[in-house]
Amino acid sequence: MRSASHPVAQGMYDPRNEHDACGVGFVATLTGEASHELVDQALTVLRNLEHRGATGSDPDTGDGAGILIQIPDAFLRDSVPFVLPAAGGYAVGIAFLPADAAETAEAVARIEAVAADEGLSVLGWREVPTAPGLLGAAARETMPAFRQLFVADAAGEKTGLALDRAAFALRKRAEREVGVYFPSLSARTIVYKGMLTTGQLEPFFPDLSDRRLASAIALVHSRFSTNTFPSWPLAHPYRFVAHNGEINTVRGNRNWMRARESQLASDLFGAGDLERIFPICTPDASDSATFDEVLELLHLGGRSLPHAVLMMVPEAWENHASMDPARRAFYQYHSTIMEPWDGPACVTFTDGVQVGAVLDRNGLRPGRYWVTDDGLVVLSSEVGVLDIDPARVVRKGRLQPGRMFLVDTAEHRIIEDDEIKDRLAAEHPYAEWLEAGLIELADLPDREHVVHTHASVTRRQQTFGYTEEELRVLLAPMAGSGAEPIGSMGTDTPIAALSDRPRLIFDYFTQLFAQVTNPPLDAIREELVTSLHSSLGPQANLLEPT
Repeated sequence: MRSASHPVAQGMYDPRNEHDACGVGFVATLTGEASHELVDQALTVLRNLEHRGATGSDPDTGDGAGILIQIPDAFLRDSVPFVLPAAGGYAVGIAFLPADAAETAEAVARIEAVAADEGLSVLGWREVPTAPGLLGAAARETMPAFRQLFVADAAGEKTGLALDRAAFALRKRAEREVGVYFPSLSARTIVYKGMLTTGQLEPFFPDLSDRRLASAIALVHSRFSTNTFPSWPLAHPYRFVAHNGEINTVRGNRNWMRARESQLASDLFGAGDLERIFPICTPDASDSATFDEVLELLHLGGRSLPHAVLMMVPEAWENHASMDPARRAFYQYHSTIMEPWDGPACVTFTDGVQVGAVLDRNGLRPGRYWVTDDGLVVLSSEVGVLDIDPARVVRKGRLQPGRMFLVDTAEHRIIEDDEIKDRLAAEHPYAEWLEAGLIELADLPDREHVVHTHASVTRRQQTFGYTEEELRVLLAPMAGSGAEPIGSMGTDTPIAALSDRPRLIFDYFTQLFAQVTNPPLDAIREELVTSLHSSLGPQANLLEPT
């Protein structure tokens, strides 16, 4: 039942290399009052970001568009024939089911069995109205069937975040064991998305036009799949984020998460073994989808959403001479347990109560925001996405590198970057933990200096990476005549993998970045925002701060 929206790995194509660079935005109200007007405004923002998305040769098949909103409780109650618990007492999400009716019936039965195994009762299913006639041929051929699944805790005890953890286990198992993708399955938020253009999203999902569908937060995204294939599941938003940019370190990030799985332990996800939700990172997912999966684990595992985001997208702290020591300790501690997810990125995120955005430490993606006198907050990839009278704007600005912009609809205010980070830095004695558990190489005792014999020179040259070319072209002229070493930047030698000669191991590695949309970076020209430090030692449980 795997989605056929993009090809399987073949030739030089691998779905694990999927990246995207897109248009992103959110609309929220500081009053916290849900309304359909806010959903309309978010859809307007989305349509005005059309130029940041893309289509193929078929103009009616988009790379992807979507919206994430709070659970529209009143609308859903009016739309289903079964009784729903109080708001927060049920989780709902759209399932991307097989188009074949028999396969759908089988998938539904298997999902319900998994739900029962996870201690959840299935309240019912709802057919999601759609308008497939709007779609181009490619989108229509790969279009799944859409049904909303409603579940609740069988014991009637779990609500909100606790219910989301149970729904998380159900969703991960359904994706792995049944092959059915859920854009979201939550008691707090719901996602409508697909392989659509920005103008198709609302008419394709008539739910979005219903005046009863209301939210105080709406996150939208228009996808441009950089050198990759569009697909229904890889449209944004995901469960927590919508992302504009590339995660250039994603291959290493995935490998590290896979390595950490054996150490993961938590009693927050029910009594079952955590292996039932592995792998955390779906093998064929895009960089944004992988980022969302790890963020979801960190948040549901006990950390606040801003905390989890800052673990993955830290500001430049190592060479920041004036940074507060407590904040530096916060970043340094987390750098030992989670490597940064680096690359040019504007990441917007929400849990249904807080909504915010963070910019990569280099500031290589745009993010603009403005606040009106009636509490409307708009953030987007660019200005002009919503027609607002300038006289109503009481605050505006742009995201700064490494800074976070956060709206809290429960506290009815914007929480400033310094307050967020100072609060997080004070949660635990990070400086004491570092003092007790981290040893710098410079602090190790000196050893006795050993003068090696000339007989060991070849071994030492090999140890330090000398090559035959360097000995012949650079060192020999220097030793023979005292001449300056002369070399050039260019090379016409074969790449290491194709060379007939032995090559150094680091010759086989090159910097990975999306050349279409961002520059390569290095630790010399960008010393302030890069680091060459690494930590050695055993991995601890990522879900237990200690």
